[in-house]
Amino acid sequence: MSAMLAPWLQNQLNILLAQRGHALLLAGPSGLGQYDLALALARTWLCERPGPMGACGECGSCHAIDVRTHADLCALMPETLSQELGWPLDEGAQKEIDDKKRKPSKLIRVEAAREAVAFTQFTRSRGSTKVILVYPAERMNIESANTLLKTLEEPVGEVRFVLATDAAHQLLPTIRSRCQTHAMVWPDEAQALDWLMAQQAAAGATREQARVWLQAAGGRPDDALAWAASGLQGPAWAQLPSSLARGDWALLSDWPPAQQLAVLQKLCHDLMAKAAGAPARFFPPEHLPATPRWGALAQWSRELMAAARSVEHPYSAGLMQEAWAARTRQVLASTEQRGA
Repeated sequence: MSAMLAPWLQNQLNILLAQRGHALLLAGPSGLGQYDLALALARTWLCERPGPMGACGECGSCHAIDVRTHADLCALMPETLSQELGWPLDEGAQKEIDDKKRKPSKLIRVEAAREAVAFTQFTRSRGSTKVILVYPAERMNIESANTLLKTLEEPVGEVRFVLATDAAHQLLPTIRSRCQTHAMVWPDEAQALDWLMAQQAAAGATREQARVWLQAAGGRPDDALAWAASGLQGPAWAQLPSSLARGDWALLSDWPPAQQLAVLQKLCHDLMAKAAGAPARFFPPEHLPATPRWGALAQWSRELMAAARSVEHPYSAGLMQEAWAARTRQVLASTEQRGA
């Protein structure tokens, strides 16, 4: 049987199951459970004995989804994510990767979109519905999105779509306009903390530890769970801004570049919020360094946004880390120039 949904996702599932329409778009910031909710919807639509709370979790259809073999469910994802989540790749794509002719794609390839369109034209294997799950939908490039567009607008037979995204603004307007958009709901802090502690019960997590993970994630539960898995401790997170101001990169040194960059963006956000008189979101406000000059913060924010567009490229991680460390220390020291 599949794992139970978080309570705030279960509430949303109940609402969405009452809606009509063949295409749903689940949209919101990362870490709010878009994938889990999308899969729960697909599971319920395909379930042989669905109930008021969703799929039964015990029938042949539910089992087939659990083992990633359901013939009436197409999971349209980047190849890297399909491998991570256990979804099988197309036989041709898998052979190319196995033969090392290319690396798994981080985007949803146009060939995969064509396979999804062909999937809608096959006879149903079970029940009365076929489902295409697209996640993360913003990973479709223009070619793959346009390939899916006609089928999304006028599917053949009983086909339902659920698209999930962390960046709805990156989707083609024509894709968004053909879907009913659902804005993901943020859980309240108490609800998220209870869920985090339940997920980390085997590790003996305390509520205070869970609160640190949730703060580091900006209130996003899935991201908080990832912080918990990383072993992040409260004192280390609280002291990180002052450590970076001293040029101490020790805590971040073993993290992947994308995670390092995300931390710098969070620190920049909190410093800009502090300068504007708004509350900090990611770090304890009492542990933030003196606020740098606004111009320095604004320039740093633009630099970090530019870096995010290429952070997955195979640059030298060591050199990039040194540059980020030096730049961070320079920005955080700019407060001295303002007082001079």
